[in-house]
Amino acid sequence: MSLEICLSFVVTFIFSLILVPIVGKVSKKLGIIAHTNKRTIHKGIIARTGGYAIYASFLIGTMIFLKTDIQINAILIGGFIIFLTGFYDDIHDLSPKLKMLGQVIAALVVIIYGDIVLKVLAILVTILWIVGISNAINLIDGLDGLCAGISIIVLVTISLTSLTYGRTDISSLSLLLAGAIGGFLVYNFHPASIFLGDCGALFIGFMIAVISLLGFGYKSSSFFTLGAPIVVLMVPIMDTFIAIIRRKVHHKSFSEADRNHLHHKLMFSLELGQTKSVLILYTVTVLFSLCSYLYLFDKVGATILFVALM
Repeated sequence: MSLEICLSFVVTFIFSLILVPIVGKVSKKLGIIAHTNKRTIHKGIIARTGGYAIYASFLIGTMIFLKTDIQINAILIGGFIIFLTGFYDDIHDLSPKLKMLGQVIAALVVIIYGDIVLKVLAILVTILWIVGISNAINLIDGLDGLCAGISIIVLVTISLTSLTYGRTDISSLSLLLAGAIGGFLVYNFHPASIFLGDCGALFIGFMIAVISLLGFGYKSSSFFTLGAPIVVLMVPIMDTFIAIIRRKVHHKSFSEADRNHLHHKLMFSLELGQTKSVLILYTVTVLFSLCSYLYLFDKVGATILFVALM
């Protein structure tokens, strides 16, 4: 890993570390806070726009370290649309349909302008992938540090895998975002003093989905193109899949929040508390990440590990 790529992580981490408390203070003054209800588990007045600091830090990093092209520009434009959609929702509570519309528009920008698409599976599946992963990451944002920590693990894994194939562009893009999230995680780990908000969770999910699509430039490994991202993201994907089934069975809307996610089960049913529950899910994600990376060198061993984890 080159010094410049490592430096990109450090720079966005520092900027995020500086910006998060500033954004938190401004958000509280403007009343952009996480409201409590029967589904929430936090107490006190906590700002819900930590994603703003992540987005700003990431942009600063891209201006310093990234050489832009059509694909990078498309990703940045789509990310801006997603960020605005989430930011507006944090302030005014968008309807699920309008929030979904913002995600689809962002996906179309990436597909049409950036030509980033699962060509073997066509445009519709690409949209479903981007929207699905964006919402999967958003859904696991239920405990302090959970979404941010898992996202960092996923991005670092994508970065290491990308370097194996000589794609320093994907590696740098991944670490820029990982660094920005890392600075935020310092304040978000339990007990959190600031939350991601939809502006952060949706943006992170969108970026992870799109960055994984860039792997379709690899012809030497069909697994890397879609299999690896699915394996690394197994925790949020399975949690989302189970949530869809659960809400369908109980005749509830998919957008209706509940306390039956995997992290809630660990915290409440097993009485592990926030910190232990989050660390367990970190560990599981690391093992799935190890599984995807190991597959590049030992397909049999990686398959055995994957089956064991499932």
